Amino acid sequence: MMALQVGGKTFEWGVRTYVMGILNLTPDSFSGDGLLAPHQAQDAALEQARRFLAAGADLLDVGGESTRPGSQTVSAAMELERVVSVIAALVKEFPGVVISIDTYKAVVAEAAIAAGAQLVNDVWGLRADPQLAGTVARAGVPVILMHNRSQPSNAQVQANLGGRYIGMEYVDLLADTRRELLESVSLARAAGIPDGKILLDPGIGFGKTVEQNLELLNRLDEIRALGFPVLLGPSRKSFIGYTLNLPPAERVEGTAAAVAVGIVRGADIVRVHDVEVMARVAKMTDAIVRQARA
Repeated sequence: MMALQVGGKTFEWGVRTYVMGILNLTPDSFSGDGLLAPHQAQDAALEQARRFLAAGADLLDVGGESTRPGSQTVSAAMELERVVSVIAALVKEFPGVVISIDTYKAVVAEAAIAAGAQLVNDVWGLRADPQLAGTVARAGVPVILMHNRSQPSNAQVQANLGGRYIGMEYVDLLADTRRELLESVSLARAAGIPDGKILLDPGIGFGKTVEQNLELLNRLDEIRALGFPVLLGPSRKSFIGYTLNLPPAERVEGTAAAVAVGIVRGADIVRVHDVEVMARVAKMTDAIVRQARA
């Protein structure tokens, strides 16, 4: 796979693992780290970004809508209000920072790119908004296509552990996930997005049971074999909570295990809340499996 140039940063796939720090500009994040939005979010986001970048984050993922199981959708207007000014502030405060906009709405992606975002992270793999693929293609930015079978009717929420999906049926978990990811790739290609600007995300936590998430993580190399860079987002998710019987704030060790195994199985980017810890986990795992040099 070719290296990817995003702004002034080059991502050399397979050389080392890149760390994406999560900036949740929502009041209802499942992980408990949501930054109050919109007017109270900017200072908090800048401080969190400063800490993430100092700890080794390679890019920042800005989102204005919670995607936890059972969450309520928000309007494009609210999402725009939450993210656009913060992205502009981040670009001004941290010149050269690579920012991803976590959205499935074309209008939000377009405004975020105009404000300085250089990457689109779509949790619905271009399936939710038929205009998004064209927006990404016209902007010439890379896109992360995530696998997602989330259905509100399959979401179960427990007070201490949060939401999870139950009763999700796959004929063959990996074959179905691979096929549906390639359907998203086809949508991207049809819009004119080149393969070199496509990344895949297996969608840990999105429309999969605890057991299915564990299997998918352990077989991540089968997603990597599709020939695209892979982003893995296991951070603080409910499959860890239900496995260890721990709330989101106590899932750092479980996340570290998931990140390490994911890197062994071929993850190129890990999307995390606890950047300080996970950057060290990634660096150590790289030293073992990639013999990377600092």
